[in-house]
Amino acid sequence: MVLGLLGPSLVLIALFVVGPVGYAIWLSLTNKTLTGFGAQTPEFIGLENYRRLLTSADFLHSMGRTGEFIFFSAIVGQFLLGMLAAVLLTKSTVRAKGLFGGAILLPMVVPEVVASLAWASMLAPGQLGTVNRTLDAVGVTPLAWLQEHPMASLIVINTWRGIAFAMIMFQAAIEGISDDLIEAAHIDGAGARKVFRYITLPLIRGPIFLFLLLTTITTASVFGLIYFLTRGGPGGQTQVTSIYIYEHSFAFFQLGLGSAASVIMLVVVLVLGLTYVRLARVEV
Repeated sequence: MVLGLLGPSLVLIALFVVGPVGYAIWLSLTNKTLTGFGAQTPEFIGLENYRRLLTSADFLHSMGRTGEFIFFSAIVGQFLLGMLAAVLLTKSTVRAKGLFGGAILLPMVVPEVVASLAWASMLAPGQLGTVNRTLDAVGVTPLAWLQEHPMASLIVINTWRGIAFAMIMFQAAIEGISDDLIEAAHIDGAGARKVFRYITLPLIRGPIFLFLLLTTITTASVFGLIYFLTRGGPGGQTQVTSIYIYEHSFAFFQLGLGSAASVIMLVVVLVLGLTYVRLARVEV
């Protein structure tokens, strides 16, 4: 009975998750290419692609940039601003909650391509961009944001896109805390900061680590936003691993090498995911 109910789901998981992962692992062990002799008759080369990647400065730098992008935009930016927004929306003294929440939710419904084009226009160099026009009005010299500060710009944009998801998760978790606990803490003399630190945060540990798990996975796979805005440039400053995989797989036609890079990224994300799950299980 149980297998009958789970059967369709298991088939879909096998077709669209297990199958592609297994095929990617097989490709990573070959010299498969999209053109030339490696396209028709790929050869098994074992761990050669992994050796090349782990000794490649370009790949290791792309992994470092991916870590920087995840840490500052997801773990720091989205977490802190999403938590702040959630706390404000749970306060009875805050007015215009609908307008405030709607403004934060708006980036979540904007397609990635549309968001990329909008930010490209806003960050355009000289007097063409909205940001530079605003800065020029207050006496700040206009900048070429995507050329002079590309990674910082991408971090801000990705943070902007992810605040809504963090806010939804944290607001639901905070509202699930019993009011009796909060009132008892206030009666014992605890202020708002102590209540948040010693009661709210420990009780929403599970949702926090669930958010960190999901946002780490989604941020590690961000491609369209970066590709449309910088294409990994200038000078490779924003070449994260997703861009590296795309370039080597479909621009340089090294499908085996690109598959190996994707498998390495998958292993890293799995390790981070298991770490988050383990930390979420710690009793408080």
